[in-house]
Amino acid sequence: MGRRLRYQVAVSLDGFIAGPNGEYDWIVPDPAVDFAALYREFDTAVMGRKTYDLVAKQPDHGAMPSIDVMAFSRTMPAATYPGVRILNDDPREVVAELKKKSGRDIWLFGGGELFRYLLDAGLVDTVEVAVNPVLLGSGIPLLPPGNMTKLVLSDVKRLQASGMVALAYGVEGGVGPLPRIQYIKSQ
Repeated sequence: MGRRLRYQVAVSLDGFIAGPNGEYDWIVPDPAVDFAALYREFDTAVMGRKTYDLVAKQPDHGAMPSIDVMAFSRTMPAATYPGVRILNDDPREVVAELKKKSGRDIWLFGGGELFRYLLDAGLVDTVEVAVNPVLLGSGIPLLPPGNMTKLVLSDVKRLQASGMVALAYGVEGGVGPLPRIQYIKSQ
């Protein structure tokens, strides 16, 4: 069957994954989100250079617990840090090979441009968004313009404390089972 590539991201109600300068301080925290459970669903995360620029400001260069992080860049030199690799390879080729290997799912972590690139290549299997009750007005869109893709709604969770709504969709023709939202604690 293979591993699924899952685009899982927070989004504003008006469709932005970050503010105009990459800021994400608008994401509403909710005590029902179990981040440890979320992280256990993945053993690999892939991201683009712009997302990596944001997470690299962390003391651990964007490493995630028990997750192999790969950042794709055409401008930064290839490098390796503990838990993080910067790659200059074509993301389509790397992700296609990752999907053939055994393991947990692959997290497409942020980055609308990389999402579009991999979606158009037929590599994205799920789209999972946490819709935050905020209107940013401008910023980095969930998805740049491109080809139409049909999705199948598979799960919805409403988070009472924050007003956030988590939506899970399978990409028509994607591999594996339709996604279920398992990182939300009982409310």
